[in-house]
Amino acid sequence: MYLQRKIDKYLSDWSLKSTRKPLLLRGARQVGKSWAVRHLGEQFDHFLEINFEMMPQYKAVFQQDLDVKRIISHLAAISGIPIIPGKTLLFFDEIQECLEALMSLRFFKENMPDLHVVSAGSLLELALDELPTFGVGRIHSMFMYPMTFDEFLLANGHERLLNERNQASVDNPLPETIHNKLVELVRTYMIVGGMPEAVAAWVKNGDFLHCQEIQDDILQGYSDDFPKYRKKVDPELLRKTFLSVASQMTNKFMYSEVSGYKAEEVKKALDLLAKAGLIIPVTHTAANGLPLGSEADPKYRKMLLMDCGIFLRLLKMNIGNIQEITSHILNSSVANLVNKGPVAELMAGLEIQYNKEPNLRHEMYYWQRQAKNSLAEVDYIGIKDMKVLPIEVKANVSGSMASLWIFMREKGLDQAMRCSLENFGKFTYTDTKAEGVLRHVKICPLYAISMMLSI
Repeated sequence: MYLQRKIDKYLSDWSLKSTRKPLLLRGARQVGKSWAVRHLGEQFDHFLEINFEMMPQYKAVFQQDLDVKRIISHLAAISGIPIIPGKTLLFFDEIQECLEALMSLRFFKENMPDLHVVSAGSLLELALDELPTFGVGRIHSMFMYPMTFDEFLLANGHERLLNERNQASVDNPLPETIHNKLVELVRTYMIVGGMPEAVAAWVKNGDFLHCQEIQDDILQGYSDDFPKYRKKVDPELLRKTFLSVASQMTNKFMYSEVSGYKAEEVKKALDLLAKAGLIIPVTHTAANGLPLGSEADPKYRKMLLMDCGIFLRLLKMNIGNIQEITSHILNSSVANLVNKGPVAELMAGLEIQYNKEPNLRHEMYYWQRQAKNSLAEVDYIGIKDMKVLPIEVKANVSGSMASLWIFMREKGLDQAMRCSLENFGKFTYTDTKAEGVLRHVKICPLYAISMMLSI
């Protein structure tokens, strides 16, 4: 059973373009890259998948030279599958295992532009660093992530529920029964996460323990990959840093928490984990205007783990029994679920990131007041209608949003977003510290972050 993905449309659109380039699909292991390409392959008369980890014999085809017509002829002869421009999808999987194949992609654009060529792999950034040159302008990249909440809903057969949600707005909130159903599904998603194998297991048997076993296997696979970084970073440092990200979730990352290593060493480990797609940096920005990156300060960063379910399993490795946390997610009040613990803020950040266009690697930002004795922080800073958009993850009550009011006052903003497990809505805050200026806040439920920019 194929689980429908947002990226399917982008892959299909790519395949129909007359000006397409060879495609490089990038992302962490186990996020569904191969599955999505195989699904795309169903649109073609012929589909040839070459996995360089499983079929290393194919490497020799690329080691003679990079004449793509010779390469195609040899691949067709070995596989017995015709490779015909316009009718065959050629898929190089785990392409980082064959640098020559990675280098050949540029020549497919130059010498066989009508052939559909897709490549994918994990740890691709390491491989790209080893290449003296790469096909800038001749290769198109897409970035793939774990499944979003919307994709989770579709996988579980809730298409009608998703359609109902998509009709709602801040002026037209959902009926309480539908809202409550979506809140319960958010609780489930926080534990199952978005790794496709875990989601497929949940769809099949609804067993949290089975999903957790799959998450443990995925984590073990990531750990087994760490020695492949050995030339750049000590594998033990990577493991410790990965665990430390879980411990420091949604707080400013402190290098000193990774014991036994210097700050520069930990920074290098974080950079590699980010390149591998296992963590997502959220960088402080002064946010006085656009682009947000022009005032970013990488000395102040939060780190998000790439999946809620993986986060909980990694947290188990740190603190042991997480039964209390799991019970909190499943049973606590909506207010406590959002305001206590990092899971809601993590989910919000991942949903913001994963619902962006996949054709770029997008940066994420937050704001932190630097003044002494005046702590203030806004969870995420986005852009809407070419203006800075502050985004707070809070349960309710405007009085608990002092940091947001400080930020809006300092930056002269009158629009903000609150992500919570409330229904759709909006409210206006009279800022008595700014001569009664009105601050307008829209409420975007955690289950509707994909709609944030349109509500």
